[in-house]
Amino acid sequence: MAEKPKPLLIKRYASRRLYNTETSDYVTLEDIAGFIRDGREVQIVDLKSGDDLTRQYLLQIIAEHESRGEAVLPVDVLTDLVRSYMSGNVSVVPQFLQASFDMLRDGQSKVVENMSALNPMAKMPGLEAMQAQQEAFMKAMTGGWAKSTGPEPSGKKPEQGDDLDAIKKQLAELQAKLSKMS
Repeated sequence: MAEKPKPLLIKRYASRRLYNTETSDYVTLEDIAGFIRDGREVQIVDLKSGDDLTRQYLLQIIAEHESRGEAVLPVDVLTDLVRSYMSGNVSVVPQFLQASFDMLRDGQSKVVENMSALNPMAKMPGLEAMQAQQEAFMKAMTGGWAKSTGPEPSGKKPEQGDDLDAIKKQLAELQAKLSKMS
């Protein structure tokens, strides 16, 4: 079994500034949220006392996102969390949440593995070029107002004239089909 990599160490100075020990620069809460979205584990410690402040800052990141209208947690879940903190009894909520997120993470990784293994198109030669051509066609048809949903084109770019010719050909074919339908 592979060892879990050490978390990215962030030190909080007395001025409350957060310092990334890996890159030797100051970071914001949004930077830390980005590290976490990228799959990094973080540990935030107080420089003077050595106290682990990770939980406090993770909760602060969640609270800021929730306050900006990026609501992820339903009110019922938040209410249950508050109840679990306020009751004198030992709560099973933290263990339940941990198990649920573990199952979700495992399930997501298995779905991705299965999709790439079962998708015969993923190994088709020229798929990237075809997807790039489709994306260029859609951009041309929509005037760039639609958000791109396809993958980024590969490093190789076809000649612009080739793209334009291909798009014109596809447009002519579509127009021919439309006129036949009328």
